[in-house]
Amino acid sequence: MPLVRRVPKLGGFKPRTRKVFQVVNVRDLDRFEAASTVDPAAMAASGLVKKESLPIKVLGDGEIAVSLTVKAQAFTASAKAKIEAAGGSAEVI
Repeated sequence: MPLVRRVPKLGGFKPRTRKVFQVVNVRDLDRFEAASTVDPAAMAASGLVKKESLPIKVLGDGEIAVSLTVKAQAFTASAKAKIEAAGGSAEVI
C-alpha cells in the first residue's frame, strides 16, 4: 500500500479569529451601589471576572434595578437597553 494511503488525514487548518470574552450578566451588576462606575477593575475586585485584562461582554440575562455607568468591551443590545432603562449608561472601551 502506498505511503499516502497509510498516513492519516489531518483535520486541516483553522484560523484563530474568534475573540473569547469573559461573560457578565446584567443581573450580576445589581451588587454594585447606585450611581457608581463599574469598569473591568471593579468587576475583577468583586469576583465577577477572573482577569481585568481580558475582554468583557455584558449579556442581557436578568434585570437591573440600580443606575450604573458600565464600561466593558462589548454589550448585547438587550443588555444595553436594560442598563439605559434603569437610568444608567453603557460605555464601550
